[in-house]
Amino acid sequence: MAEPWATLGIDLHVEPTGPGLRRGLTDALREAVRSGRLAPGTRLPSSRALAADLGIARNTVADAYADLVAEGWLTARQGSGTRVAMGVPPTPFRQWGSEVVPPSGTAPHPRALTRPAYDLRPGSPDLASFPRAEWLKAARRALTAAPHHALDYGDPRGRPELRDALAGYLARARGVRADPERIVVCGGFAHGLKLLGTVLRARGARTVAVESYGLDVHGRILAACGLRTTPLPFDRLGTDPGGPAAAEAVLLTPAHQFPMGVPLHRDRRAAVVDWARRTGGLVLEDDYDGEFRYDRQPVGALQGLDPDRVVYLGTASKSLAPGLRLAWTVLPPGLAEEVAAAKGGVDTCGVLDQLTLAEFLTSGAYDRHVRATRLRYRRRRDALVAAVAARAPEARVTGIAAGLHVLLRLPPGTEQSVVQAAHWRGLALHGLARYSNPAARAEPVDALVVGYGTPPDHAWSGALDALCAVLPG
Repeated sequence: MAEPWATLGIDLHVEPTGPGLRRGLTDALREAVRSGRLAPGTRLPSSRALAADLGIARNTVADAYADLVAEGWLTARQGSGTRVAMGVPPTPFRQWGSEVVPPSGTAPHPRALTRPAYDLRPGSPDLASFPRAEWLKAARRALTAAPHHALDYGDPRGRPELRDALAGYLARARGVRADPERIVVCGGFAHGLKLLGTVLRARGARTVAVESYGLDVHGRILAACGLRTTPLPFDRLGTDPGGPAAAEAVLLTPAHQFPMGVPLHRDRRAAVVDWARRTGGLVLEDDYDGEFRYDRQPVGALQGLDPDRVVYLGTASKSLAPGLRLAWTVLPPGLAEEVAAAKGGVDTCGVLDQLTLAEFLTSGAYDRHVRATRLRYRRRRDALVAAVAARAPEARVTGIAAGLHVLLRLPPGTEQSVVQAAHWRGLALHGLARYSNPAARAEPVDALVVGYGTPPDHAWSGALDALCAVLPG
């Protein structure tokens, strides 16, 4: 027997409005949950009781409840009745780390409160494409061939097998002039940047110039080392690194500026190297996705112009997986010893993964993997460009020649609303404002930084559909 309405101890104060009772009731209940008036876990009256209270058909209430259960706003279990879903917090809320916070009176689609249905944030490759079988074969070969002493604490610069393999690969594929004795293996790019920041501060440096657009985590790492950061100008030719005022070093992404997607202009490549020679400064080159170039020959590493003034930083995070925590720095003479000392007296990176990566490089498996993933990512990029052109002509795709992301320029004033709409749909998406240095003096640009590396192949078409659905026009 249904509970009498009075025994529930609540009054919903809902009134169906709009065209159709079912839709009106659904909208009224959704708004009551969204606003926080109906708290998570609140039990709703039975469909019979609410229908009697509102003077409408019971089936109308049952259908409205079913719609909201399907959307995730409500839950329905036998013996427990219909309740407000526990995953729906009152606004305001935060999700996905430092993601955009919707303004008062709005809430995301409930799917977005736990994990995104589609992830188009930049910075990660397709982890489903990690070459598990080939990696396992390389690991077996490497471990079988490794001498017993390889399992000891080891050289803080990293295993010599990996440094030798990296020197050969970087010279061939990226134009880096690399001596194995001047390579230090790190536990990811952030670790390498921290070591360099520590050494720079110990040398008396005070300021590092950074790009107007980039990852704020890099600034925080340098700040933790006691260094101040100052943004460089950005214009139609990209970052202008010429003569950074009062800086002892400059951090750049010259092959594929993150996130704007343009290479450093050839005149500016020469200018920043000339600045380093004249002042004794250092250029820190972040070559985060140098292997992925699609429409022309790869842009060679800046380090090749002057290995005595440019520090090269590379990583396996984009080509293989961030979870490997393997990166490397190619350092000028004298600096390698200081960076190794800052790392500590022993190797702090996993020996087995280093040996495996060395075998992966020397056997040719790494080249085969990069070629295969480059083709896959290019197909995704082409599909993204075509879909946006056909379905959202007001948006403009730029920065498409390389990497695992594009810059999607939007009509002025629309970035915030598009990111919020994506959040509602369970689509993880970042706006350009997230990567803008607050101290930079640049005209605001409305755009999205769309990463096409993260979704697995089976989810790519759905991710594209979700993206185009939130784009204007």
